[in-house]
Amino acid sequence: MKDSQNQQRQQKTSYEGSLVEVRLEAGGKQGAPRDCAASETTKAETSHLMERIVERENFRQAYKRVKANKGAPGVDGMKVEGLAEYLRENIGKLRESLLEGSYRPLPVRRVEIPKPDGGVRMLGIPTVIDRFVQQAISQVMGELYDPTFSEHSYGFRPGRSAHGAIEQARIYVDEGKRWVVDMDLEKFFDRVQHDRLMYRLSTRIGDKRLLRLIRKYLQAGVLLNGIRVRSTEGTPQGGPLSPLLSNIVLDELDQELEKRGHSFVRYADDVNIYVRSKRSAERVLESVRKFVEGTLKLKVNQQKSEADRPWKRKFLGFSIFLYKGKARIKVHSRNWKRLKQKLKEMTNRNRGMSMRNRIARLNRVIVGWVNYFYPAMMKSALLKMDEWLRRRLRACLWKQWPKVKTRYKALRKLGFDHSKALEFANTRKGYWRIACSPILHRSMNNHFWKQCGLTTLSSHYAFLTS
Repeated sequence: MKDSQNQQRQQKTSYEGSLVEVRLEAGGKQGAPRDCAASETTKAETSHLMERIVERENFRQAYKRVKANKGAPGVDGMKVEGLAEYLRENIGKLRESLLEGSYRPLPVRRVEIPKPDGGVRMLGIPTVIDRFVQQAISQVMGELYDPTFSEHSYGFRPGRSAHGAIEQARIYVDEGKRWVVDMDLEKFFDRVQHDRLMYRLSTRIGDKRLLRLIRKYLQAGVLLNGIRVRSTEGTPQGGPLSPLLSNIVLDELDQELEKRGHSFVRYADDVNIYVRSKRSAERVLESVRKFVEGTLKLKVNQQKSEADRPWKRKFLGFSIFLYKGKARIKVHSRNWKRLKQKLKEMTNRNRGMSMRNRIARLNRVIVGWVNYFYPAMMKSALLKMDEWLRRRLRACLWKQWPKVKTRYKALRKLGFDHSKALEFANTRKGYWRIACSPILHRSMNNHFWKQCGLTTLSSHYAFLTS
């Protein structure tokens, strides 16, 4: 045990979240049958999963995933860059400790991430070796469990994404199911009962070494002010194993909803059930709430859960509305406000940075945002946002020319004659007003910003939707 703990003290880890592959999935039909062959896997066939976990190829894939995710260090301070050297020196001991059952995970490092709607989300950052081991476990268990999961489940699954979830929701609304039961589980990852989860795992997994290791991870605890606090419930968000365990827990909810014949979409702990009338929606909300709290022993967030029209609710940052009798997808108003606030902060004239650096940062935000929200109808809104953004950039650039002499030279380089350059170089208009003047409009036009390397929201959206 001490040897294993000493090994762990040499490690370092990180977690910033993983890049979700964007892929549009249509989703399964209501009542779609599970994979029968996969569901009939016996415990005897899974009695040697640990040997599969420590296989060379599985370890190689786990290393590639952990390295690609990068991120912050765990409690031991070791960075992801140190993983390769550690494995070269200790891979044999690590494999042996896993097979013998002597491996001991270290506690996670607690990090608070502010939520856009207020409050904080608690993340637990494991050490790099614990992330590596969890990834190796998740790969093998994913092959066992994923084929048996519901077709209505889209979160943290290979080949599925939020795009597939919102598209399936749109299809339900298009079919005439224009009331939604929007259900949110309160602090789901913090409330999962360990004994209940381990029981569900034991019905499919016959390798007791793996079961004991998973329980060790569940109970590894958190390091707070140098003191280790053991966990009695919950699966800490931040490790590669947590998403899979959450799907295993909530698969029981999927089975219940399928048995009742509901049209639903689930992405992690966000569940949307689509029905045809307000009365049905209210009845379903109450009955499913009783099942979640009575059977699953989880808590439904009463403030965020409601039976309402789809166009009045937010699901994964999107909203569904009717246009000429057809269901369409749009970006929820809150996400527009967040984007505008983010761009406003990055184009603050008082932030001292070069225009090249500013544009590089803007491009990362723009590309990432459009990559996620491109299934929505938003062409005209993006064009307006681009106009506003370019005006702010013109104001930033004008402030970088504080002297009349500097402005004159810059305007001459942009192609203006002596009189016009001198006239505007001596202007007393404010930054925001001058940014909208005809002379800056003509000189710092769309072509100018394209040459500066700016990727506009509308151009990237057109590229993805063409």
